[in-house]
Amino acid sequence: MDSFFPTQPQKTVRSVDKSHRATLFRFLEVVPLQSSTQDHHLEVAIRLIQQHRTARSTWLDVPTAEANESTTTSPAETLDLSWIPAKWWKLVTGQAASQRSVPPQQLHRPSFELCVFSHILLALQSGDLYMAGSAEYGDDYSQLVTWDEYHAQREAYGQQVNLPVEPKAFVQQVQQWLESSATTTDEAFPANTQVVWKDERLTIRRQPRQRPAGLTQLETLVAERLTPVHLLDVLTDKEVWLNWTRYFGPISGHEAKLDSPVGRYLATIFCYGCNIGPSQTARALRTFDRKQLAWVNQRHMTEETLQTAIRAIINAYNRFALPKFWGTGRRASVDGTKWDIYENNLLAEYHIRYGGYGGIGYYHVSDTYIALFSHFIPCGVWEAVFMLDGLLNNTSEIQPDTIHGDTQAQSATVFALAYLLGITLMPRIRNWKALTFYRPTRAVRYQHIDGLFSDTINWHLIETHLPDMLRVAVSIKGGTIKASTILRKLGTNSRKNKLYQAFHELGCAVRTGFLLQYIHDADLRSTIQAATNKSEAFNGFVQWLAFGDDGTLATNSRDEQRKRIQYNHLVANTLIFYNVFELTRILHDLNQQGYAFEPEAIAELSPYLTQHVNRFGLYHLDLQRQPQAIHYDVPISMKRPQDPLE
Repeated sequence: MDSFFPTQPQKTVRSVDKSHRATLFRFLEVVPLQSSTQDHHLEVAIRLIQQHRTARSTWLDVPTAEANESTTTSPAETLDLSWIPAKWWKLVTGQAASQRSVPPQQLHRPSFELCVFSHILLALQSGDLYMAGSAEYGDDYSQLVTWDEYHAQREAYGQQVNLPVEPKAFVQQVQQWLESSATTTDEAFPANTQVVWKDERLTIRRQPRQRPAGLTQLETLVAERLTPVHLLDVLTDKEVWLNWTRYFGPISGHEAKLDSPVGRYLATIFCYGCNIGPSQTARALRTFDRKQLAWVNQRHMTEETLQTAIRAIINAYNRFALPKFWGTGRRASVDGTKWDIYENNLLAEYHIRYGGYGGIGYYHVSDTYIALFSHFIPCGVWEAVFMLDGLLNNTSEIQPDTIHGDTQAQSATVFALAYLLGITLMPRIRNWKALTFYRPTRAVRYQHIDGLFSDTINWHLIETHLPDMLRVAVSIKGGTIKASTILRKLGTNSRKNKLYQAFHELGCAVRTGFLLQYIHDADLRSTIQAATNKSEAFNGFVQWLAFGDDGTLATNSRDEQRKRIQYNHLVANTLIFYNVFELTRILHDLNQQGYAFEPEAIAELSPYLTQHVNRFGLYHLDLQRQPQAIHYDVPISMKRPQDPLE
């Protein structure tokens, strides 16, 4: 297709006009092109050149609003030439680029036609235009709710996420919030001793962390009173408390006909959650053979039932009082850790930072330490793409509305989509040099932080495409498409896509407002750091539990790899639940014995305790064992059997 569309303005005006003009117009007749967004300016231009296809004059009069009223063209289709790039402007209008503010009265017809055709190619590549029914150039957003459905749900959705849905009101709210954040940060900057702006470089000094009084004594008392426990006993105790194996059963839906189904379910969870494998587990337990464990995994355990069991544990965990010392449940953090897998695998990719082939276990961890959701994704993808899926798919009683992440979460498009979904994104910030601060308006200036700003938000772009962006958000909330699917589309060859540009512009505004808050509020920085530390600690916790086979997922099945991550997630949450039970018991006993500790000391405890857990089982040392006598001279040579044909 590229060979039929011109891309260079000056070199192709004559050659393309003579050789391919008829073909290009024929293409427009046969293949109807439609805009995928609310920006229909290119469609209007296409209709204009089609109307004047047979014209012989070199110059065309620009249609005016009065001319539109006297024809069938609607006022909404008034020709807008703002999309024409600077390199085409003089050829199309005869005006210098410095005169763009003056509306042109005429258009150079051959140049205008070529400009339109060249932008048809770019719009098809970026997704701004689509061909109905095409596989390669079809509507990327056909999975979204229809416009009729969007308009029916728009007002209710705006109330749900507490955002205005009218474009002008929406832009006004975001602009005022950004102006207020900038003013507050600027006024407080002289007293902000932890932040320094010098030589066009921003430096934030980390506040030294002090251990609460009594924490060392409390940790010692807890360690002395923890009851040693086997990992299988943890799973068994959890079954007694919650009857959580009731969520498992034959995929067919029929009643399980297994002998000792609870025992098999617990052994299977231990087998795959700790990455031991059915053969080694069967040797250690001797209760079930490897085929029985593999059968239960294949026929009785699914990703859905594992997630249901995880949700049941989360809901029960939320009833404890102790986790309330650690967080409110309104915040969650995300982070990924590498799992080794075989190289000859469709999902295997080489991880540049960690080295080696594998995939990424990506976890959403509540500020109360419990893990809410888990994914298994390739190493090569941008982890932030999957950040929002976990919160939106989380159906537990713990429902965060604020999410923290590492530096990969700094993407402007992720900021924008999270904002429209009613989620507050607050990642840990590093590499300040790579981040751009945007002014609310070109005219505004600040006394102390003005040097931070280097660009201005294009509010008109946000206002124009707000219906398109809200339609995406409504579709995600309604479950017709995943947030990760949209973010992948907005991140792949979409720099020229108008919807991408609108999301990026809104994200730049939201991210700038957050960065200003991050600079201003030391407590916010501490909260974000603490949340991301919990995610990193959880990564080490799950890897400690997956002690079998050197932590390598020994399967090439993509579905099975995802299940292994969920098995491990389930075992981790089970041990977290058990540790909170133990900590609650110990703290209660200490209180009965007259010990008193400040809430700040209790808040520093963690349920990621492992020193009391026996992962490997119990081994019996039998010094009375009598082996067979050794005979060094036993002959081992054997006569070769005679060939019957000899």
